Amino acid sequence: MTRPNFLIISADQQRGDCIGVEGRGVKTPNLDRLCAEGTRFSACITSCAVCQPARASILTGQLCRTHGVHDNGIDLDPATGEKGFAGALAANGYQTAFFGKAHFATYHARHKTGSPESVLSSEDFGDDWCGPYMGFEHVELMLVGHNWFAPEKPPRGQHFERFFHRGGRGDELQELYWKNGGDTKGAAQTWHSQLPLAFHNTPWTADRAIEWLKSGRGKDRPFCAWVSFPDPHHPFDCPEPWSRLHDPAEIALPEHRTRDFENRPWWHEAAVENEPVGDVENVKMRKAYSRIQEQSDEQLREIIANTFGQLSFIDDNVGRLMNALTDAGLDDNTYVIYISDHGDWLGDHGLVLKGPMHYEGLLRVPMIVRGPGVAAGAVVDEPVSTLDIAPTLFDLSGAKPLLAQHGESLRALMEGRDAPRDFALNEWELLPARVGVALSLRTVRTKTHKLTMDLRSGAGEMYDLVNDPGEMNNIFDDPAARETRKRLVSYLDERPDDIGPNREPVGSA
Repeated sequence: MTRPNFLIISADQQRGDCIGVEGRGVKTPNLDRLCAEGTRFSACITSCAVCQPARASILTGQLCRTHGVHDNGIDLDPATGEKGFAGALAANGYQTAFFGKAHFATYHARHKTGSPESVLSSEDFGDDWCGPYMGFEHVELMLVGHNWFAPEKPPRGQHFERFFHRGGRGDELQELYWKNGGDTKGAAQTWHSQLPLAFHNTPWTADRAIEWLKSGRGKDRPFCAWVSFPDPHHPFDCPEPWSRLHDPAEIALPEHRTRDFENRPWWHEAAVENEPVGDVENVKMRKAYSRIQEQSDEQLREIIANTFGQLSFIDDNVGRLMNALTDAGLDDNTYVIYISDHGDWLGDHGLVLKGPMHYEGLLRVPMIVRGPGVAAGAVVDEPVSTLDIAPTLFDLSGAKPLLAQHGESLRALMEGRDAPRDFALNEWELLPARVGVALSLRTVRTKTHKLTMDLRSGAGEMYDLVNDPGEMNNIFDDPAARETRKRLVSYLDERPDDIGPNREPVGSA
C-alpha cells in the first residue's frame, strides 16, 4: 500500500467551540465539511495553554517539562526539535514542509540566539534560506504574525516579511493594517483592519502551501506538511470585509462573564492583579498586550465578532487548501488534521486571552481528522490531547519515533473502534515574567471532570463538567468529592518520570 500523506492545518488561539457545528454562530463551512467527512474530537485539550510550549509538544509528542520549553520565551533545543515527528518522518523517506507561524523559538530574544525565528538573528539568514529547520526540510516562515508588532524590515524577518516589504510598500501597508475602518466601541485591541487582503498573512500562508503542493514537492515521495495560520490570535484585527461578516448585535455572550475569585485557587486573582516581572520592556509589553481588562457586553461582542471574522477568513483558506489537494489528486491518500495550539477565554468569567486559569475555553481545542479509513461524521468524546498527533503520524506512516512519546495514537478512535481513554494531561511551569508569580501547574481532564493543581503551593481547583459546565463550583476541597479528587490526582502521578530542569527564558515570547 502507498504510504499516506499528512496535511496538518493549525490555527493559533482557537477555542474548541469556535467551529460552526458547535453551535456558537461562527461561519466555518469548510471546517464543517471536514467534520462531515471525518471525525471530530470534541474533548481534545491542549498540552499547554501558551504558544511555545504547546507547539513544541505537538512537534515532539512530549509534555513541556520534558522537551524543556515549559513557558514562552524558552527556545526548543534544535537537537530535540529535529527528532520530532518531522525529523522522524523525514528519516523514513517523507518530504516534510512547514508554512506560516512556527514559534518553536523565541522571537523577541534579548540577544542573538542563532535561530531563524529570532528577530535579531533572522538577518543572518539569506533570502534563499528555506530550511532545514526542526526536522522540516522546506520551510517558509513569518516572525510573530500578530500585528501588535509590525513585520520586520529586511534584512530582518523571514519569508512573509520580505513579501510584505517588497517594492518598498511595507510602511504604507502597515499604516493600513493599523487603520480602523469602523467603530468598535472601545473594545480592547480590536479594529477593522484596512489592509488589502492580498497582503494579509492568512492567505499568504495558504498560498505558499498551495504552491508547494502544486510544484514544490517531489511526486515520488509521500509528504507531511504543517500549515500554520497565526490567527485568530489577538490583537483582534480582522481585515474588512471579513471583519463585518458577523454582526456584533447577534453574538451570544458567555453566560458567566464576571470575574469571580471567590472559591478559586489563590493564583486566579494574583494572575490579574500582580505586576509582571522582568525588564522594563517585558513588563510594558505584558501589561499592554498580554492583559485585557474587563470589557462591557458591547465591547465583548465586538471582540468575539472580530474573532469569528478571523476564523471565517482562515476557513476560506482551508477550503482553498482542500481544493489544492483535490486538484493534485491527493484526496484519497492524505490525512488532513485540523487543530489549534490552545484556546482563548473570550469573556468566560470576565477574562479575555490566556493565562493560568484553565477554563474550558482555553483548554479545549478543535481537532478534526479526515482521511483513509476515518469514520465520517463521527464525534469522539474521549479525552485526548494535541500530544496524540505525533504518535498518530507514526502509527499511520510506519515511521519510528526518535523521542519518547507521551501521547497515544488516535487511529482506533478515528476508525470508529472502541478505544476508551481515562484522561488527558496538561502542564505549565509558569515563570513570573507573565503574571508576577511562579506556578507549577498540572491539569488532568477526564470525560466528566477536570482538576488543576499548583505543585508549589498544593492549591487547586476541580470541576464537575457534566453538572457544572460553566465551571462555577470549585469542588477541590469538597469532602463529597474526595474520591474523585484522589482518582484525578492519581492520573497526574502517571506522568512519565522524565522531567528536565527548569530553564531560563531568552526573551518574552
